[in-house]
Amino acid sequence: MQYRRDGFVPVPGFLSPDEVAELKAAVLETGRSMGKNKVAGNAVDWVEKEEFYDKVFTQRLNLWKLNDTIKRYFLDPELGRMMCALEGIEGIRMFHDQSLIKEPFANATAWHLDVPYFSFLSPHCISVWIALEDATYQNGCMFFLPGSHKIATYENVGIGQNQADLFKVQPKLAQGAAPVGVPMKAGDCSFHNGLTAHGAGANMTQGRRIAMTCAYMPEGATFNGQRNVMPKAYFESLKVGDVLESEEELPLLYSSRRGAAV
Repeated sequence: MQYRRDGFVPVPGFLSPDEVAELKAAVLETGRSMGKNKVAGNAVDWVEKEEFYDKVFTQRLNLWKLNDTIKRYFLDPELGRMMCALEGIEGIRMFHDQSLIKEPFANATAWHLDVPYFSFLSPHCISVWIALEDATYQNGCMFFLPGSHKIATYENVGIGQNQADLFKVQPKLAQGAAPVGVPMKAGDCSFHNGLTAHGAGANMTQGRRIAMTCAYMPEGATFNGQRNVMPKAYFESLKVGDVLESEEELPLLYSSRRGAAV
């Protein structure tokens, strides 16, 4: 299976043109309603600033909590079943969604891993990344390092100005397969593992590169002590090793033991 070999797989035509229009409108409207706040409901005090990271992309998180259309797409049980099959797991929960919009002339996205940022550690973290406008080499399409999920550790770096900082802490990743760029048409998507190294180029155009993504964790994943976007009350209720199973914050999409969850 390509996904398990490479740690990512592109899926052309994942959404129809009508679905792209519906989801794109919901993402843009919901993002605008949040102003400069990055996380829905002010669960975490993350505010857009005039910093390098905030010029990589316009990022808004947990939009599913504010918009039923976004919730319907990213909590779809069939999507959950598909990701369970890709990862070979029995059940899957949402961790968080996020819009990632590269504005005209936006900075590049440095190489990084996803799951070390999150509130759990698992080799079976998976994300879906959906292009809501064409993603090209010129405006900042995704790049992946094939097979990197098989040798990566949980050491990570922030998305900063040095594109190659990840390879300072994980030099083996730079010695593997050559990077693969994945341009997409609107409606295409990719799935990638949370330990697959990936990044994106700068937006060298006058248009926006609009994408929506969501990260998921296997059912039964446990808390590692990192808050990430958790509301304060939920974060403070947890201790390291607790199973993450809040239906309000981390809803279950699918479990083979229970069937469709939502």
